[in-house]
Amino acid sequence: MQKIVTKVAAAHVAPVFLDKTATVAKAIGLIQEAAQNGAQLIVFPESFIPGFPVWAALWSPMENHDLYQRFVANSLFCDGPEVAALAAQAKKHKVFVSFGFSEASHASVGCIWNSNILISDEGEILVHHRKLVPTFFEKLVWAPGDGAGLKVAHTRIGNIGGLICGENTNPLARYTLMTQKEQIHISSWPPVWPTRNPTAGGNYNNLQANRIRASAHSFESKSFGIVCAGFMDKPMFEFLVSRDPKIAHVLENTPGAESFFVNPTGAQFGDTLQTEEGLIYAEFDLSECVEPKQFHDVVGYYNRFDVFDLKVNRKRIEPVTWVNLNEDDQD
Repeated sequence: MQKIVTKVAAAHVAPVFLDKTATVAKAIGLIQEAAQNGAQLIVFPESFIPGFPVWAALWSPMENHDLYQRFVANSLFCDGPEVAALAAQAKKHKVFVSFGFSEASHASVGCIWNSNILISDEGEILVHHRKLVPTFFEKLVWAPGDGAGLKVAHTRIGNIGGLICGENTNPLARYTLMTQKEQIHISSWPPVWPTRNPTAGGNYNNLQANRIRASAHSFESKSFGIVCAGFMDKPMFEFLVSRDPKIAHVLENTPGAESFFVNPTGAQFGDTLQTEEGLIYAEFDLSECVEPKQFHDVVGYYNRFDVFDLKVNRKRIEPVTWVNLNEDDQD
C-alpha cells in the first residue's frame, strides 16, 4: 500500500505565564521553527494561552480572586486578534496549527472555557472545541463546554481529531471521533496536575495515566496519537511559590507531564520530552491505520449497531435565544 506520510511536531513548552500577548509571540516563533523543520502540523498544549490555572489545586477559591481576574483578562476570544495572528502564521507557513487556550465569552465578563482550536494551512478554523467537563479542580475556573467541537477535520494531511486532557478518559467522546475516520488524534495536557499534598500520601500518577489513555485510544481507533503536554518553567514555578512557599513541596513532588507519539497499535515511538522545553517531531505513515482495522474495527464490522445506539448533540450552547430582532439590535 502506498505510504501517506505526514510530519508532525509537538511543542512541549511553557507559556509566558498569564501573559497572552507574550505567549502568542512565543507560539509564533515556534510555528516558524517547526515549519522550517518540515512539520505540516504543529500542536501546542492544553490552556497554553495564557497558561494552566494550577492554583485552583493549590489554594482555596477565597485566596484566588486576583488570579482568576488576571486569568480572565488574559483569556482569548475565538474571533479576537490573538487567534487571528496565529491563523495568519498558519497560512503564511502553510501548516496546520492546534493550540489550547482559555476562551473568553461575549455573553459574560467572567465566563471562560477550556478550549482548543485547529487551524488549517489556509488560516481557517476547522475545529473549535470546548472541553465538555472541566476536571476536578478545573471546575472552579472553567464552564462546561458542548458537543459542537466533537469533529474530525478531513484535511490533505489526514483526518485530525482531538480531545482535551481528561476527555481522553471519556469513551463516548473518543468513540464519536472514531466514527469520523480519525487518523491523527491530538490529546493536550497541562504541565502538572497536583491532586494531593505529598505529606498526605502519593500524588495521582498522571504521567502513567496519560500513557495508558493515549495508548488505549490509538489502539481502539487505529490512529496515530500526538500527546502534547505543557511545561512548568522556572518563572511559572517561582511565581506560584512566591505566593506561598509551602507549595514548593507540592509542585516538586508532582510528576511533570510528558509529550510523545503513539502508533495505531497503541505503542509509543519516537522522541519524548518531559523535563525540558522543546519541539519533538514524528512522521506518520497514515497507510498504517488500515491493517489494524482488519483485526477489530469498532466503527465497522467489530460492533453491534443493533444493540448499541449513540446520539451526539453538536449544538453550540448559547445563554439566550433572540427572536424578532430589529436591525438596530443585531450587535
